[in-house]
Amino acid sequence: MISTWQNLTLTNLSARHWIEASYLRRLVGLLRNWRQGSWLMQRAEPLAGLLVMLVFGLAPFVSNALTGILLIACAGFWALLTLSDDVEAGAGFTPIHLLVLLYWGIAVVATAASPVRAAALEGLIKFTLYLLLFVLLARVLRSPRIRSVVITTYLLTALLVSVVGLRQWFFGADALATWVDPESTLAGTTRVYSFLGNPNLLAGYLLPAVGFSAAAFFAWKRWLPKALAVVMWVANSACLVLTFSRGGWIGFVVACFCLLMLLVHWFSVYLPQFWRRWALPMVLAGSAAFVLVAVATVDPLRERVLSIFSGREDSSNNFRINVWMAVIEMIKDRPFLGIGPGNDAFNRVYPQYQATGYTALSAYSIFLEVAVEVGMIGLACFLWLLLVSFNRCWVELQRLRTVGSREGFWLMAAGATMLGMLAHGAVDTVWYRPQVITLWWLMIAMIASYINQPPLPSDLEMADSKSFV
Repeated sequence: MISTWQNLTLTNLSARHWIEASYLRRLVGLLRNWRQGSWLMQRAEPLAGLLVMLVFGLAPFVSNALTGILLIACAGFWALLTLSDDVEAGAGFTPIHLLVLLYWGIAVVATAASPVRAAALEGLIKFTLYLLLFVLLARVLRSPRIRSVVITTYLLTALLVSVVGLRQWFFGADALATWVDPESTLAGTTRVYSFLGNPNLLAGYLLPAVGFSAAAFFAWKRWLPKALAVVMWVANSACLVLTFSRGGWIGFVVACFCLLMLLVHWFSVYLPQFWRRWALPMVLAGSAAFVLVAVATVDPLRERVLSIFSGREDSSNNFRINVWMAVIEMIKDRPFLGIGPGNDAFNRVYPQYQATGYTALSAYSIFLEVAVEVGMIGLACFLWLLLVSFNRCWVELQRLRTVGSREGFWLMAAGATMLGMLAHGAVDTVWYRPQVITLWWLMIAMIASYINQPPLPSDLEMADSKSFV
């Protein structure tokens, strides 16, 4: 049984040996001599970190086109780094990289077999840019300093976005679309959207910020940064709640709950025997009680939560159900490789299946979206990627916990955020927007960056002192 699980999660797979035996190895280091004589390339890793900082620092404020240009720059710089690499081929290549490569290969085949090949090719190009961002992130985030700077950049950017969102709540904001059922008592409620222009998109963008600001409280050493982390968590959480995004709320509850469980697990070794046994059940009961009391006592929250279970009586639910039914028919017609990646391909094919009056830009569910774009084969690969990623997250977390490394808090935030984003994305469409999908690949890359890394000397010193906060 253990052997089967290890094979399924690629625990014993040496991805490094795989790439060393592949033809791709021949491309690594072709420009090594040039790099050794280049003043600019001597600072390649910090420059790569600066590029990804620009992506996450500017994403909420600029157009998708400019974000695309930054992604192209990241892809080009990763190619330059790889061709001029002076490290041993295969270093940093993990089972996660292997499954991402397989997922991309399935998308290529799905594009070739697509009934709307030109539109699918555009989607494939965008998808490729996101994956190249992943491989660049997985490389540069192996440096704890760059990892910390990238996370801090995102958190400070998210704080500004949250402050503007909170200002909209207190001073009012014009609704740019019909976001609430006009027949609901919440029809006149302000739903904040900040710079993102859409409350559901804002909720998806802030979800990782909630997890990482909580982790920052434990990861940052001094009390002034810890106080800033608390301010960030309060602002991000309040702004996310005030989006009144039901999918965002689901993701928020899932992410916070998972992060809380991981924190209890992390600190349990330092608790007395009684609390080791009862801490987790008590936290579970306390969390459930808090959510139930909040729903029962806050009228807007209660009504919005109850609307989740109202079925077709809620206009938003009814819209999604109709879209899902149409998408399922699309999957039935092309079950193996789908229609090809990207919203352009979806928009070309979906009108043939849609119910009258229910136009949609996507499937409103990431699992249905993956299935309709790259078929059940692609969905199986995507689920396999999730399984391997979560398994490696847990394995690396146990290693970091053993040596007492503060880096473990970032890893906990990444894993919990992934679960929250999946919960949100299961019922919404924002997962494929650049502001959100780049954060998703940041989470995957962060997990991959910890694999096969030796503990830092400072980590071992922390383990000896047992000082974590």
